[in-house]
Amino acid sequence: MLKNLFKNIGPGPLVAAAFIGPGTVTLCTLVGARYNFDLLWAIILSIGAAIILQGMAVRIGIIGQKSIIEVLRSELKSPLIRNMILILIFGAIIIGNTAYEAGNISGAALGLETLIGPLTWETSYTSLKLFPLLIGCVAAFLLLIGTYKVLERSLIFLVILMSISFLITAIATGPSLVNIISGLFHFSTPKGSLLSIIGLVGTTIVPYNLFLHSELVREKWTSKADLGYALKDMIIALVLGGLISMSVIITAAGVDIAQIESAKDLASGLAPVFGEASKYLLSIGLFAAGITSSITAPLAAAYVVCGCFGWKSDLKSGHFRISWAIVILFGTILASTGLKFIFIIQFAQIANGILLPIIAGILLWVMNKPSVLGTYKYNLVQNLLGFAIVIISLFLSMRSLGSVFQIF
Repeated sequence: MLKNLFKNIGPGPLVAAAFIGPGTVTLCTLVGARYNFDLLWAIILSIGAAIILQGMAVRIGIIGQKSIIEVLRSELKSPLIRNMILILIFGAIIIGNTAYEAGNISGAALGLETLIGPLTWETSYTSLKLFPLLIGCVAAFLLLIGTYKVLERSLIFLVILMSISFLITAIATGPSLVNIISGLFHFSTPKGSLLSIIGLVGTTIVPYNLFLHSELVREKWTSKADLGYALKDMIIALVLGGLISMSVIITAAGVDIAQIESAKDLASGLAPVFGEASKYLLSIGLFAAGITSSITAPLAAAYVVCGCFGWKSDLKSGHFRISWAIVILFGTILASTGLKFIFIIQFAQIANGILLPIIAGILLWVMNKPSVLGTYKYNLVQNLLGFAIVIISLFLSMRSLGSVFQIF
């Protein structure tokens, strides 16, 4: 039974690894420090929404045996609409994931720097951080191996490492079980918390995860009978991701420190509880969060690029490797030099803000097409839940675009 369980674990933890990155850890840290347990319910909302949306991607991959890109190319009959959407997806994913990659690599490097101290190469012209270069090379090496099982097992190991690290820190702060339950089921919105709630949902529902998931389930399973395994794998992994987010919030809420701005500050605040061990536990968690996301972001980008151009989506194909290599290369350069290309970051926010509700709407449309799903198409209840998620994604999009245009 245990052997069968592990046999059917795979894509889910990779998707959880993709959304639990340094950005999520930092946001959860700030939420816990500012609002204690009051916004734990937002994690339940986020995971519920992600389960519905990722479930659509899983059905397309398992039942249709197609990627989302392939479905778009075959089901959108208007060349103009099809090409416009493919161009939007291409731009949002390749540029957006490059910006995300820089943040993922920087987060993993911060974990190492907290453990070992910064490592830089100084010249008369520039200062280069070396840990981001190392992490970029590790991510590239794991993808270059080109074997799905090696990649899957590496990420599962890192997700388990991250989970244990954050769970131990949360338990050690001695949180009140009553307060946790209250935070989970009492839907309070403290003053000024709306942006944090939107942020928690937004960091969980990530557009590139949808494309990644529809591809990965096809790598793992080939039969419609495997849909149940794929959905269980997804639900367990996303719930685990939610528990990690909750653990960070609970940990930050239990720390007695005047001001917390990052996971590094959180480690300092835990010193009275763990002593020097606090630094190691949180650093390992942050490193694992960063390096897992630094592998999945370029992987998702490569699948999207190959799909848009009709190239073979194979881990060992030349086009596939060039696609993920470009994302890692530029992400590593941004992280190691400390350059902040504000235009790239703003474009990523704008493109992903537009992309999320469009993709959510298209996925819901596909869920009702017998030509793709046959008898597995959505029923009334599933359609109502799917429509609710489209509305939520539209709200997230409006907020994301609003935050960008306030900058100008």
